Amino acid sequence: MNATNSQSPFGSSPSRTEVAQGSRQARTERVGGTARNDWTRAEIAALFDLPFNDLMFEAQSIHRANFPRNEVQLSTLLSIKTGGCPEDCGYCNQSASAESGLKAEKLMSVQAVMQAAAQAKDAGSSRFCMGAAWRNPKERDMPAIVQMVQGVRQMGMETCMTLGMLSEGQAKVLADAGLDYYNHNIDTSPEHYEKVITTRTFDDRLETLENVRNSGINVCSGGIVGMGETREDRVGFLHALAVLPTHPQSVPINALVPVKGTVLGNMLADTPLAKIDEIEFVRTVAVARIVMPESMVRLSAGRESMSDACQALCFMAGANSIFTGDKLLTTANAGDNADAALFAKLGVVPMQAEVKVEMEAVAAE
Repeated sequence: MNATNSQSPFGSSPSRTEVAQGSRQARTERVGGTARNDWTRAEIAALFDLPFNDLMFEAQSIHRANFPRNEVQLSTLLSIKTGGCPEDCGYCNQSASAESGLKAEKLMSVQAVMQAAAQAKDAGSSRFCMGAAWRNPKERDMPAIVQMVQGVRQMGMETCMTLGMLSEGQAKVLADAGLDYYNHNIDTSPEHYEKVITTRTFDDRLETLENVRNSGINVCSGGIVGMGETREDRVGFLHALAVLPTHPQSVPINALVPVKGTVLGNMLADTPLAKIDEIEFVRTVAVARIVMPESMVRLSAGRESMSDACQALCFMAGANSIFTGDKLLTTANAGDNADAALFAKLGVVPMQAEVKVEMEAVAAE
């Protein structure tokens, strides 16, 4: 694997013809550097229904029109405050209502976070993501959060945080600190949402995204598949993102990792159909690439159980970002060595931060 750091390891559905024409329009007819925000659910459903090879061709063509080929961004995710979250997200072992045995911890010190960020940079990551198990950050924690953002940026890395819901004022504080991305997933379709979470609404999610967007911070928002949802829900999930005023600049697609002690973990752990079909997962990635052509699409949770072939197809479908390391927030990840070996097999190289900045500058012209 080529690496720059010596320490890095590595309605009525339209016809197929109409869908193909629509996806080509998304690729070639962009006004002012922006993509379509008027996708209908019927159009997105028809994309899911395309023959697999046709879908992959469209997704890869759109990907190459907007991003460097064969380059994948390496990001590292660190839990800066673990456990004890008052939300009841059915997939999360950090919820205070989960019986996963995970103990609540205090916010990490700024120094400890800086040490972790330095290690991530040495391992080849160009983006450092920090997550806290909060419903929303407390004002007393904001000064430390600001120091973390500023410290990671001084290392030359992109910064991302996920801290729960944000007020307008908190979003502005993070923007002034220089935060590059804020992650706040919508998780699933509006219709399926209440089956997963009851302590905050889908509209609450959208409000935080609006606050982040209005502050000038890039939005990172995606969701989780394999939570017992239908394909119609996957259509609704991508539609909700694709019709936002501005597409999220980063879209993480997670495959559920059932954790014993969580609502969904207990419900799906012993169910034969708990794990989403790999081809269906790849289809979801491909459709995300088509309807949001300029967004980074990240393979997130669940990669540790995916075959090399599945991940290769996801890259072909337009995924161009992954989390590295052996651990995400609290669940296992594929690991640096496995990723390096896979990249070597595929001829994929890490995307450097300056390359992505250059691509964003071109898109903004």
